Amino acid sequence: MSLTPRTPCGAPRIEQAGQSVDVYGWVHRRRDLGGLIFIDLRDRSGIVQVKFDPVHAQAHATGGELRLETVIHVRGPIVRRPPGTENKELPSGAVEIEAQAVDILNRALPPPFAVNEDGAVDEQLRLRYRYLDLRRQRMARNLQLRHRMAKAIRDFLDDEGFVEIETPVLIRSTPEGARDYLVPSRLKTGHVYALAQSPQLYKQLLMVAGMDRYFQIVRCYRDEDQRADRQPEFTQLDLEMSFVAEDDVLDVVERCFAHVWKQVLGVAVATPIRRITHADAMLRYGVDKPDLRYKLEIEELSSIFAGTEFKIFRQALDAGGVVRGLRIPVTIGGKEIDALTEAARGDGAKGLAFWHREAQGWRSPITKFFTERELVGLEQATGAQPGDVVVAVADRPEVAAAALGSVRKSAARSLGLIDERAFEFVWVTEFPLFERSKETGDVTAAHHPFTSPRPEDVALLASEPMRVRARAYDLVLNGTELGSGSIRIHDPEMQQRVFSGLGMAREDAERRFGFLL
Repeated sequence: MSLTPRTPCGAPRIEQAGQSVDVYGWVHRRRDLGGLIFIDLRDRSGIVQVKFDPVHAQAHATGGELRLETVIHVRGPIVRRPPGTENKELPSGAVEIEAQAVDILNRALPPPFAVNEDGAVDEQLRLRYRYLDLRRQRMARNLQLRHRMAKAIRDFLDDEGFVEIETPVLIRSTPEGARDYLVPSRLKTGHVYALAQSPQLYKQLLMVAGMDRYFQIVRCYRDEDQRADRQPEFTQLDLEMSFVAEDDVLDVVERCFAHVWKQVLGVAVATPIRRITHADAMLRYGVDKPDLRYKLEIEELSSIFAGTEFKIFRQALDAGGVVRGLRIPVTIGGKEIDALTEAARGDGAKGLAFWHREAQGWRSPITKFFTERELVGLEQATGAQPGDVVVAVADRPEVAAAALGSVRKSAARSLGLIDERAFEFVWVTEFPLFERSKETGDVTAAHHPFTSPRPEDVALLASEPMRVRARAYDLVLNGTELGSGSIRIHDPEMQQRVFSGLGMAREDAERRFGFLL
């Protein structure tokens, strides 16, 4: 049987009943009922059922040889399934193809894992047989989703007047916040290229060149430890705009995401997206990437316990620390409290204070150490109701924030407080301009060295640089950073002041960035 124009496996519909089609794909499942043989045939478009009837003897005989993942070509008419046998889970589930002719294009050995299931498979096994892993429907859906998202992004930005421009991958190393991948030069011994961590410099050159709205969907490379949301190479949407302020950028980006979510997922995203400052996010949620699908918020309790005699709180406050708490709106026992305590200790806290709120008042081993005024203040600050539990950390501000942020996340996950179907976007703004490297203690750029400081903080650059806030912003979805951006510095003297804050001498800055300055 010669190859002829194909019909995708996911395409047959009841309206096409009677039409003869040619389908190609992989044997997904097989059921031998003695006389009749049924297979599910799969390609990237979906699945269709194929029926092998002894009436078509040659096709039926071939159907008896088929094993999972065998690649075949089937020709036959689309027919309506008998009443009661339809599969409502499949778009093609009202019909089947009656096999009149079959070609085996490639026979398959037994696969090392079930390709027709989306269950957990050992990661090393998946990578070794990646071509089989990518056949799984979940993986195919992910790749097609990625394609549809890229198309929706391009369509939206084209309508907004952006121009897609590719930039070089092999560049000079620049301080981006992560280690570079280095590529030795064949022509200049001892010299190296760096793989671009982002197109940062090139898109700034494009702005100087007058390409006032640029974007690209670009591959980036960063030599950093792998985490759930970090890997050595990744693809990002990169864009740049001239003659704009923060509000203009945020407006375009959030409308772009709203367009993509609607076109690809069929989900409406309300705009404008809410905004909170970095300081507020750390105070209320303990992280700079808050998950707002659940409403647990950290409360500042230091003023309530300012005069406390409870030794642990007293020592923390006297050392310049804080007392912060979190109301958990369900009753939990000792096992759950132990788990939350471990979560807090994982971020440096010495422990976790807790109180159970009951109809008669507070119950806790430490209640006796607090005055009535302090306990009333605790109730008012947290809004605790009978059945709730309040936990607290007394420590340095950064430790209290991180510890309660972890407690908040752990409690929400273990107690089922997360709405898994929700999409909660939030902009986090006013990040610090500088931060200290956890590895070396050196001052580094929190975003990148070309981020503009907020005008009201410029005077602090020389005297208190760690207090300077940046004109920078992150878009966060369900606790995951989707993207970040900033207003760039366009004044050479201001750029030099920021370089100085990073410990970069003027001569070094001229040598590395003179073409931009």
